[in-house]
Amino acid sequence: MEFGIHDRPEALAFDIFGTVLDLAGSLTPRLSELLDDCGAKAKATTVWSYWRLRQRIEQYQDNLLMLGHSGYLAVMRRSLLYTLRTFKVTFSESQIDDFMLAYQELEPFADAVTGLERLAGSFRLVMLSNGEQDYLAHLSRNRIKIPFDEIVSVESVGQFKPHPAVYRFAAQQLNLPPGQIMMVAAHSFDILGARASGYRGAYINRYDLPYDESPLQPEITVDDFNGLCDWFGV
Repeated sequence: MEFGIHDRPEALAFDIFGTVLDLAGSLTPRLSELLDDCGAKAKATTVWSYWRLRQRIEQYQDNLLMLGHSGYLAVMRRSLLYTLRTFKVTFSESQIDDFMLAYQELEPFADAVTGLERLAGSFRLVMLSNGEQDYLAHLSRNRIKIPFDEIVSVESVGQFKPHPAVYRFAAQQLNLPPGQIMMVAAHSFDILGARASGYRGAYINRYDLPYDESPLQPEITVDDFNGLCDWFGV
């Protein structure tokens, strides 16, 4: 099934971290180096999996406790410290400082770059991300190298996704009704938050994970950006 031209959303709002940018591929090698430098025996892949889950908890805690948006990079650092301590890894602050520089050099998935190029011109392409505004601009310009039509940071809202205020704010910024925006993400929580706010949803299931048991299902489920482009016929 493909959307007819009149059924298409006007804007595609993309999650960036993990959907467009390959976090595991970019960070796991650097994490392995950090663990070796610290004399730790834990495997980088194991630590990464735990760290990734902890990132979600940190963001959800900030939302639930109404602490506001403490910053994407700050949360990544905080959750890394918690994870390393969980694995009994002894580290120095300078080692963590050096490691965190890897976030400035994140690599995009190849299919995401080619997919965004195919989609450009047919839709308004929007970054809708937990990252800070300046950081997202850097990633767009220097790492993804795709000129998004708009960059919307949750920093302006003071909440992390999937807080509904994020999606409502983005719709206001884009001057579009929520139903004319489709959230594109590789994480079901982002689709859930967007769908609950009236958006449409495209689930990029690049990690081969089940979608949540929820009535808020995506309209589209594909393996990667190539599948998304094929679905839209672009």
